[in-house]
Amino acid sequence: MLQTSQTASRRHAVVSETRHLLFTVTPGAAWIILFLVLPSLYLMAVAFMTNGPYGLPQLPLSLSSFEQLAGVGFLGWSPGNLYTLLRSLWQTVVATGLVVLVAYPIAYYITTCRARWRPIMLLLVVVPSWTNQVIRTFGWMNLLAPGTPLSNLAEMMGLISPNMGLYPSNFAVTLGLVYNFLPFMVLPLYAAFEKLDTAQVEAAQDLYAKPVRAFWHAVFPQTLPGLLAGVVLVAIPAFGMYVIPELLGGGKAMMLGNLVATQFSGGSNWPLGAAGAILMLIATFIGLFAMRRIGKRLGGGEEVVI
Repeated sequence: MLQTSQTASRRHAVVSETRHLLFTVTPGAAWIILFLVLPSLYLMAVAFMTNGPYGLPQLPLSLSSFEQLAGVGFLGWSPGNLYTLLRSLWQTVVATGLVVLVAYPIAYYITTCRARWRPIMLLLVVVPSWTNQVIRTFGWMNLLAPGTPLSNLAEMMGLISPNMGLYPSNFAVTLGLVYNFLPFMVLPLYAAFEKLDTAQVEAAQDLYAKPVRAFWHAVFPQTLPGLLAGVVLVAIPAFGMYVIPELLGGGKAMMLGNLVATQFSGGSNWPLGAAGAILMLIATFIGLFAMRRIGKRLGGGEEVVI
């Protein structure tokens, strides 16, 4: 009798825990399915359809959108879309590299400040990102326009032609990307520096290691998780960025995000836009996989979870 009562009590506890788990998980799972899974499945379906009248997808299924993305058209092959893809990769790599170079000393400096000043320093880094991205981009357009101090300085140094300005240009796009994504690199690196074991750095200095060697062997491995997390937070959205190339590039520095947006609006080719969106998803998964492998290799056998 006692055993039957314990079994019923245990079964009731399992049922209650299952209900609680479903109640907790269901809202988040429904949100992901509704706003991530279903739109992604719809894009995959559209990408394999044929471009119909007014750019709307229609049957039969075909690979024409992916052929157009590769540059194949009714007039022959054109490398324009491939140039856009390569430009997106190049801008992403350059911007991410510059963000890393700028964020490392900033994150380290914040950790060396007094404890009461650190929240203020972090707030100064994060506050600009609270402003709308379009407004911040318009601010850079005004700063880099012809006749501004920065443009005049570049003109005096012979970097640009007279009365041309630094905007629109690839340089302006790169600068906008670095400025926009800098907080997303500083915060993970700051969290990594907070956990830094200074004893390893002191040991490297006691062994007469030069600063670069001490950084590479004592500091870099400890900050690697923060670095890889920051690279993911910067590179993935930068690869599909739309606003900054559209405004600061002035049509001269189109990236993949601009190509996709154009096909859903003025270009009137939904299958081609969907194919470009799928390409961005594939690039995202490849980037995450590569970061995990790099983290495992550089982490000394311990996989860095992203």
